[in-house]
Formats: sequence, C-alpha cells, structure tokens
Amino acid sequence: MTDIGRIIETHDCVVEGSAFLAAREPRFAQALEQTGPLPLRRRKDGYEALLSAIVSQQVSVAAANAIWGKLKQARLTGPRKVAWASEDDLRACGLSRQKVRYAKALSEARIDYAALRGAPEEEILARLTDVPGIGRWTAEIYAMFSLGRADVFAPGDLALQEAARMLFELEKRPTEKVLREMAEAWSPWRAVAARLLWAYFRVAKAREGIR
Repeated sequence: MTDIGRIIETHDCVVEGSAFLAAREPRFAQALEQTGPLPLRRRKDGYEALLSAIVSQQVSVAAANAIWGKLKQARLTGPRKVAWASEDDLRACGLSRQKVRYAKALSEARIDYAALRGAPEEEILARLTDVPGIGRWTAEIYAMFSLGRADVFAPGDLALQEAARMLFELEKRPTEKVLREMAEAWSPWRAVAARLLWAYFRVAKAREGIR
C-alpha cells in the first residue's frame, strides 16, 4: 500500500500541524499569534472542484463567483453536461474561449478521481497537469484542499512567496524554487504552513492598509 502521509480531515489536524510548525520555527509561532486559529479549508474532490479552479484562473474572486453561479444555474458543472454543451452555451456563462476548451478537455480526460485519493503526490500532479488548463499550482491546490494532503505545498503561489518574504524578512520575494526548498523544513505539515502563510499575508497587508 502506498504511503500517502497524513490527511487533513478536521480542525484538530490543522491545530496539530500548527503546533508542530510553531515548535519548529519561532517565526511561525509569532505569525500564529497574529493570525489566530487557521481555517480547515477542505473541499470536495472531483470534476467540479477542478472546473471551479479553471474558472477562477486569472480573474477576480467576484468574477469567478459570478461565472460559477451562472454555470450552476445552467447546470453546466458536470463532465457530461459540459461535454455536450455548445461553446455558445458556455461562453454565455462567462467563460472565455480558452476556458471553454479547458473545461471540455477536463470533461474528456476520464480522470479516476476516487483513485487519486490513494495515489502518491507526484502521480496526482502528473495526472492532473496532463490536462490542458491545469498547471502545477492548480494541481497542488487540488491535492491540498480537495484531497486533504497534509504535506503538499504550492511554492508558485505569489501570496505565499510574498508572505514568506515578509515573515522571514528576506531581501526579495523568494522564487518558486527557493520557496520549495525552504518548505522542506516544514514537512510533514507543509499544507498547514501554506494556510499559515496565507493567513499571515492577509493580516500583514491589512496592517499596511492595503486591501
């Protein structure tokens, strides 16, 4: 049986990970004092979760929510419905031509979502990034929140990079490669470290008066 590591299923898991990180890294302990308890952020897995991620790419949260609402209203969030829908139907919900192509490619990818739950991280990332429109960041976010993987991180995320720069008082924002290397020290709770850095980013930016 493949060892997939810890799965984050409840708030208690996040609390355990937070305590581990605070004990290992004093700056995380300081950040937790400012952020308070971290959110669980578990989501359902499957086609809808990935389609929602594609919808959210390169648009504001408000725009993504509006598009998703229209897709839900039109009942175009399942693989069969999307596969059968015309481009005009999907465009009417707010999807760009490129995202229509991505949505249809995902519906035709025949991903075994149940099998991914027990797959090792690299297999998950390889299977998902094989689909047009799904990059490594999207695949890592899916593994982190839809599959609950406790030791997955997303070093390509700009907010995580900026949060790390502020928290660790770095001269410049770390690159994806540098942040990936930094995060190795936070194993086996890298997904909780990500939650903490995102929470710290929001607190720090609010303190600076940036909204």
